[in-house]
Amino acid sequence: MRVGAAIVPVYIGDETPGLRAPGAASQWWLHHSLTQLSSDLEARGARLVLRRGNATRVLLELVRETGAAQVIWNTIFDPGYLAADAHLAEALNQSGVSPRRFNGGHLVVPGTVRTKTGGAYGVFTPFWRTARDQVATGDALAAPVHIPSPALSPGSDHLEDWHLLPRKPDWAQGFAVWQPGEGGAREALQTFVDKALHRYDGDRDRPDRPGTSRLSPHIHFGEISVRAIWRAGQFAAHQGLASDHQVEKLQAELGWREFNAGIALAQHEAGRDLARENYDPRFDRFPWREDPAGLIAWQRGQTGYPIVDAGMRQLWATGWMHNRVRMIVASFLTKHLMIDWRLGEAWFWDTLVDADHASNAGNWQWVAGSGADASPYFRIFNPTLQGQKFDPDGAYVRTWVPELRCLPTKLIHTPWLVANDQNPGIGVKTGQTFHRSAAKCWHM
Repeated sequence: MRVGAAIVPVYIGDETPGLRAPGAASQWWLHHSLTQLSSDLEARGARLVLRRGNATRVLLELVRETGAAQVIWNTIFDPGYLAADAHLAEALNQSGVSPRRFNGGHLVVPGTVRTKTGGAYGVFTPFWRTARDQVATGDALAAPVHIPSPALSPGSDHLEDWHLLPRKPDWAQGFAVWQPGEGGAREALQTFVDKALHRYDGDRDRPDRPGTSRLSPHIHFGEISVRAIWRAGQFAAHQGLASDHQVEKLQAELGWREFNAGIALAQHEAGRDLARENYDPRFDRFPWREDPAGLIAWQRGQTGYPIVDAGMRQLWATGWMHNRVRMIVASFLTKHLMIDWRLGEAWFWDTLVDADHASNAGNWQWVAGSGADASPYFRIFNPTLQGQKFDPDGAYVRTWVPELRCLPTKLIHTPWLVANDQNPGIGVKTGQTFHRSAAKCWHM
C-alpha cells in the first residue's frame, strides 16, 4: 500500500446467502457502533461508506467507482465467511486488484493451534498451553490524525434506512448502559484495569459486583483488539496494579474465546455447524423435551428460581448477562427443563449484544454436556446453591427481581420457604408459602 494513498472506509451489510444474520440486540449495537465510527472517521477527514448486498458484488462495484488498487479487510472466521472471503479474493485478483487479509480479531489464527498429530484440540488446558506461546501482541500504534480521502467519495446508504433499531415497541431503552464505539471500549478497559483487574479471579464470578470487564461486545464488533486487552493486562502487572495471577486468569478467559473459535472452525471444516449440531455426536440421540410453556417462562424470567429469573431479566433489559449466570440459566434450561440447548443458543443469539457465533454455541454446548471439554451431562448447576454462593447478600436478585426485594437475605434464594406465621412482616400472595412461579412479597 502506498503511503499517503487515498483510503475509502467501507462497511458492508453482507447479505450473502448462508451467512447468519445478526440478532436484534446485535443490530442495535451495530447501529450505534457505525454511528460512532462514522463520527470518528469524519474527525480525521474521512467518510464512511455504507452499502448492503453481496460483499463481493458490492466491493467490485466500489473498485470500479474508485479505481482502488487494494482492498484490505480483517478475516471473520465464522461459518460461511471464510468461503465468501476466498471467493472475494479470487474475484479481486481476476480484476487486477490486490486483496489483503489480516487476523485482527484473535490472539492466534483459528485453526493453526494443532495437536502433535495435526488435529484440533478438544480440551482447553493443553490447547491453551500451546496457544499462549504463539500469542504475539506486537506494539500498539497510534490512531492516525488524518486519513487521506479521494476527491470524490462514492455514494453511501443512509444508516437509518437499514432499520437496525427497534421501533414499536422500543425494547432497547435499557441498553443505554452501553457506550458502543472505540471510545466506549477504551473507557471500559481503563475502568476494568483501574477498578476490577486486581480482584478479577474472585469477583468475576460475582454478579452482584462489577468484577468483569464487560468488553465482550466491544471485542465482537472490532472496537477494541484482544491484543490491546492482553497488553493492558501485562502493563498492569508490570506497574503493580494487578498480580501476575490475576492477569493470567484474564488471559485464560481470552484463551477460552480462542479455543471456541478453533472448535467452531474445525467443526465447519468437517461439514458441521457448531450452533446447530452437537460437537459430541452421541447427543444426536438425546431425548430433549418439547416444553413451549417452560421455554417461554425461562425466556421471560418467570421460572420462580430467583437467580435464573434475575439473569434472564438482566439479559432482556440490557442485552447482556453476567457470565456465571449465563452458565446457571443454560444449565437450568437443558438439565432442569430438559429443553434442547439449540433453543437457548438461538435466544441468546437474538438478545445478546455480544452474540458471537463460536463463543455462544461453544458455551451452550459446554454447559449442555455435548460440547468440547464439557463436564458430564449429569453435572448440574444447582440454581439455589449457585445463587447463595455467588449472590450471598441477594443484591443481584433484588436488582432484577424487585418483587423479592423485601425478603430477608436468608430466604432471598428460596422464597417458596416463606410462611406468614414465621415472618409476620412479609405478606405472601399465594397463601402459606411462595409458589415458585408467582412469588411476590411486600412490606406489611
